[in-house]
Amino acid sequence: MPRIAVLSTAHIHTKGFLENLARGTDGRAIAAIWDDVADRGRRYAEQFKAPFVGEIDRVLADPAVDGFIICAENTRHLPLLRKALPVGKPVFCEKPLATTSADALEARDLARQHRTKLMCGYFQPFGGAMQAVARQLAVGVFGRITRVRFRNAHQAAYGRWFDNPDLNWFYQPALSGGGAFMDMGTHAVHLLRTLFGPVQRVWATIGNHSGIYPEADDFGIAHLEFASGVLGTVEAAWTQTGGIGGLEVVGADKALWHNGKDYVTSRPRGVVAPLLPATTRPVGVDRLIGIINGSVTADEIATDLDAIVDSVLIMEAAYASARSGTWAAVSR
Repeated sequence: MPRIAVLSTAHIHTKGFLENLARGTDGRAIAAIWDDVADRGRRYAEQFKAPFVGEIDRVLADPAVDGFIICAENTRHLPLLRKALPVGKPVFCEKPLATTSADALEARDLARQHRTKLMCGYFQPFGGAMQAVARQLAVGVFGRITRVRFRNAHQAAYGRWFDNPDLNWFYQPALSGGGAFMDMGTHAVHLLRTLFGPVQRVWATIGNHSGIYPEADDFGIAHLEFASGVLGTVEAAWTQTGGIGGLEVVGADKALWHNGKDYVTSRPRGVVAPLLPATTRPVGVDRLIGIINGSVTADEIATDLDAIVDSVLIMEAAYASARSGTWAAVSR
């Protein structure tokens, strides 16, 4: 019966994670909620009938806690990771793991040093469709892949999602590390890095179209040059009012795209056929519970941590490219 402690309730996904814990049928439960903004944390604790603990060290030292969820503002992840990772219990940190390569590498090293299983709030690679794509990539059915693309976008700016005082940190770069590209682009980057491997350099344009949250970017487009030679494109935005997103893969022998309803594939001059999804892997809180009970393996977590850390490095290069107007190398 895993008992999970939540460290900070700043993120927009906090409520969903707490609902998952409250509604679970396997005995999972909210062990405690801590927040540096006590009023915010207490509101969540009252809503979910969970204990609010004002001293983080008490939460970290509680032997009844089986794992931690970090839902702090992006640039405040590392201070909490420095406290939680040495405890040795599994940690689920909202994405991105960090907003700089230095912070991401320190977090990775802490996880390795203390043999702590660390995951992030990514989900794109673990759905049935992307698991099927991964299997096809493993056996080379696309042939030589030349181009890949993924768009991850919604209309948060036009919908004024972040007017809520609890969420206005999303457009404050000192707390978020960036705007829409940091928020949404990291999902796209993590997916492509998971499927297609390391990236060598990035060219990006990142800016603000709507003027609604002018302190931060509300769109970004980046080209990724993979070590394999594949050229990838990611798009992210808070200003997407329509269109079809999803993954596109162009190979010499086969292509894949989303038709607005399902993923489909086709060979040159061939028949368009639906992609048959594979078995999904756990995501979010279910993934954390799977780590605790052993149904998500150590090898799976280690492989994903490489992609998680690389995603931060790629995003850092994208923002550097947008500032310079030139290609930026991905640091190692």
